[in-house]
Amino acid sequence: MVAALSGLAGKVPAAFAQSDSGSVLRLGDPQPFAPSQVRAKARDLASRPYEPPPDNVSAEIRDLNYDQYRDIRFRPDMAIWRGRNLPAEVQMFHLGHVFEQPVQVNIVSGGNARHVVFSPDLFDYGPLVPMPMPPEDVGFSGFRLHGPLNRTDYNDEFAVFQGASYFRAVGRDQVYGLSARGLSLRTAEPEGEEFPAFREFWIEEPRPGAGSIVVHALLDSPSTSGSYRFTIRPGLDTVIDVEATLYPRVDIQKVGLATLTSMYYFGPQDRLGIDDFRPAVHDSDGLLIWNGRGEWLWRPLINPARLQISAFLDEHPQAFGLMQRSREFAKYQDLEAHYERRPSLWVEPIGDWGEGAVMLVEIPTDSEIHDNIVAFWRPKEPLRAGEDSQFTYRLTWCAEVPAESGLARVTGTMIGGPAANNGNAPADRRWIVVDFVGGPLDGIATEDQPVPDVSASGGKLVPGTIQFNPETGGRRVAFGLDPEGATNIDLRCALMQNGNRISEVWVFRWSE
Repeated sequence: MVAALSGLAGKVPAAFAQSDSGSVLRLGDPQPFAPSQVRAKARDLASRPYEPPPDNVSAEIRDLNYDQYRDIRFRPDMAIWRGRNLPAEVQMFHLGHVFEQPVQVNIVSGGNARHVVFSPDLFDYGPLVPMPMPPEDVGFSGFRLHGPLNRTDYNDEFAVFQGASYFRAVGRDQVYGLSARGLSLRTAEPEGEEFPAFREFWIEEPRPGAGSIVVHALLDSPSTSGSYRFTIRPGLDTVIDVEATLYPRVDIQKVGLATLTSMYYFGPQDRLGIDDFRPAVHDSDGLLIWNGRGEWLWRPLINPARLQISAFLDEHPQAFGLMQRSREFAKYQDLEAHYERRPSLWVEPIGDWGEGAVMLVEIPTDSEIHDNIVAFWRPKEPLRAGEDSQFTYRLTWCAEVPAESGLARVTGTMIGGPAANNGNAPADRRWIVVDFVGGPLDGIATEDQPVPDVSASGGKLVPGTIQFNPETGGRRVAFGLDPEGATNIDLRCALMQNGNRISEVWVFRWSE
């Protein structure tokens, strides 16, 4: 049984108002809800063999192509909590195109949960969409949250949950870029990746004036089930606290926690063979790690010639994230994509995550439409079947990292051939230039130079220079690398003064 929500005062929330056309958004019968029920559902799923969700999506929906799917839009006048003066509204996503697995979305209010009933009346179907759409309750592919993010008189979209375990968010004055994932398994492994998926959501109705929205989610996959609680706080930086409990069906060794997925097509240091008027195209330009030893590592991203996997071993990690440091429009020159406004995403473990590694996966791509960068935490010990595993962490979608290192930051990486060294070097020599800005450098006289600390895992380093950079106010380090037959060389560079490190550690993998 379902209830039609048409503004019945005292019976259903007024936000579920009847539209001008007479359409209504309907909810199912109320069912008692407590967060512990999500954990119980996940535990029960894990006790039984995995069952894939039923494939009952109609051909009309399954066969929608990209353009047809984009021509389907949720009607804003049907948004959940619309007109209620609450801190958020909820809009639904239609099934179709690559989003073929339905999820059930429930609204929680007064200790009861009611599932949102699909109806074609909730959507505007453009001229590209073949009609009619099936009238039955087929579910949705996800949902998005809207609220007064950038101004008080308009509800901007600030978070999306759609597709497998993907979700993303933006802070004030940002546009969507990289995504987070609830869980990744066997990423970039030869046996193939497994994509756990959220099957059901429970969205708690917030109090008027509340600064956060709580979403619960049930995850399932052949290897594990899981329960999630997301506490979402939109603002200048949008912060999502994640509380996850996993219930493995099997021992899982190649697990990815706090997984981030981004795109790096090209930048100033690696645009060879790319014919594009734009100087750079990427959602993120580097991986930043604050490790358990207190080091701050900066790893510029690349679009590699072949799949590349890097592991940064650590114990008690403090934070890591994929950053978009270049914030000037001139660095991108894209009036539509606005890469300078894409958020960085910073992960802060809450509690001790023990031993493991921050993993970075870089996948070759020939287009900006493909996400080709993945970063995540991989625990050293496998997750054991039959044992609950709990992880809590904070995600911050931001322009600047919320933590302060107090160190000089890496702001540029440039790599060239012999011509960059006046043509007097062997043909395979690489000339590498790294810019450092800020931190202790601001207090050092321009004529005084810190000492570059440069190392390489192979090949031969060629002594270089360090100079004051009047364009940035920082220092520029330049040095050469003769591979001497090596095909992969790990490089490190940092600035030292009086025996103390005063900069981030620039780390880079050169490949032939």
